[in-house]
Amino acid sequence: MVLDPRLNSPGLIERARHIRLLVLDVDGVMTDGQLYFQADGQELKAFSTQDGLGIKLLQRSGVKVAIITGRESPMVSQRAAALGIEHVIQGRDDKLEVLKSLLAQLGMVFTEVAYCGDDFPDLPSIRQVGLGISVPNAPAYIREHAEWVTARRGGDGAVREICDGLLQMQGHWASVLDTFLYGQH
Repeated sequence: MVLDPRLNSPGLIERARHIRLLVLDVDGVMTDGQLYFQADGQELKAFSTQDGLGIKLLQRSGVKVAIITGRESPMVSQRAAALGIEHVIQGRDDKLEVLKSLLAQLGMVFTEVAYCGDDFPDLPSIRQVGLGISVPNAPAYIREHAEWVTARRGGDGAVREICDGLLQMQGHWASVLDTFLYGQH
């Protein structure tokens, strides 16, 4: 059952059914892309709680989640730990090379990966994976290479939209609803 009519494409659904790993950029995808600094120079980031629940539900269905980001931030480590995300690679702009190494470590191939990014360092990965995803706040020249552009902006439900969409396209949506409606696992 696919609830979002934009995702009701046989090609997209077929690609989504093979996904075993969702890889996310942070700034502009998991956050709104803004960098906030306190007077003492400490950086702040805001993450969506709805995105967090989506990540947990997706992981519960058997899809792994990883983060590959060009910046280094203790907030990213804290958020990933809170969500049970095991694979967090920070401070790397050569994201496709990082992804290749991660896939070798996990014994996976590109067709089993969905990748969401919003800028140039993400572009090679978006083009290489089984399901390339971007967000509406990404530049048009990035979005045009993605098979799926979320309706929600980064930091404002985009990750939740991806997780819900993957759960629907992989046929797990009914069991997610049952868990919350009837307490069944």
